[in-house]
Amino acid sequence: MDNGNLENWLHFSPQENPEIEDNRRLTFVERLNILIDVACALDYLHNDCEPAIIHCDLKPSNVLLDKNMSAHVSDFGVARFLQQRIQISSSNDHSSIGVQGTLGYTPPEYGLGSRPSKAGDVYSFGILILEMLTGKSPTDELFKDGLNLHSYAKAGLADREVEIADPKILQERDEQIQMRKKGKSSEEKDKFDVCFVCMIKVGVACSVEFPADRMKIRDVVGELNKARKTLLM
Repeated sequence: MDNGNLENWLHFSPQENPEIEDNRRLTFVERLNILIDVACALDYLHNDCEPAIIHCDLKPSNVLLDKNMSAHVSDFGVARFLQQRIQISSSNDHSSIGVQGTLGYTPPEYGLGSRPSKAGDVYSFGILILEMLTGKSPTDELFKDGLNLHSYAKAGLADREVEIADPKILQERDEQIQMRKKGKSSEEKDKFDVCFVCMIKVGVACSVEFPADRMKIRDVVGELNKARKTLLM
């Protein structure tokens, strides 16, 4: 794809390629649009394919960006068809194959032997949301001693709200506010804050520990579209 993968946009090092630093800055709207594209792709795989397809390895490097910055989910090397239960047996609850997910994005139940599921993909997508908004990888050195990206974002909602945002997002917001008339500054800031908090809440709701408590991907698509409408009003 023309614009490579999302990983290289989120964690690009300007020291390595200083001449294209400006081209590696995702705007807040672009981040939101990319998340909506990925959510729609998962919705299609989970709800419109027969049988449903579980991606099993959703992460930034598997999200490709075309010339228009539209996102495409790629690499189905470890994907699984969702198998319907034919008989009631404890053996149906666990997979003997195992899942080749990626550390930080793989849901906790996969480590216990659970079969691939729609909820597992939703967990990975929740981590992707939080990574895009905070600018922190789930394997960041900050996350140790029980702290992870999910708990970091959840605590941020209660204590700091938008302060947990990627500094590049906050810089963009402040620059846009300065460019507009003073009378609209607080309104623009409020729209940004409402949208950001809404998206963080979706990411947290998708990445909770227990699969049954996670959002359904179709509901995720609806909430992200609401957030975009709020931001662009």
